[in-house]
Amino acid sequence: QVQLVESGGGLVQAGGSLRLSCAASGRAGSIYAMGWFRQAPGKEREFVAAIKWSVSSRYYADSVKGRFAISRDNAQNTGFLQMNSLEPEDTAVYYCAARRALGSLYVDDEYNYWGQGTQVTISS
Repeated sequence: QVQLVESGGGLVQAGGSLRLSCAASGRAGSIYAMGWFRQAPGKEREFVAAIKWSVSSRYYADSVKGRFAISRDNAQNTGFLQMNSLEPEDTAVYYCAARRALGSLYVDDEYNYWGQGTQVTISS
């Protein structure tokens, strides 16, 4: 089992930045990839970004390309999502997730472990 704990959410003005962290514990060595998803009120959960743990390949939703950056620190078993130029449309609960095996990094159902979520609110 892998446990994930997110931190770093909060309230910022449009144009500001936030950095989310996702600390993995337990069998963190089994992680193949980590992803970030978000869910806004009344909307379905959507893919934001993902990173392959060993080779650091990165993948982004079109809506966040050029503004968000995903990274990881293998030594600390922690993933990060740096969010810049935030917009009110980025307001959502952000979840980190981890998966053990190869597959689509864009599909939430294919992730094995989930954090509890952290609220990100962007004011206009």
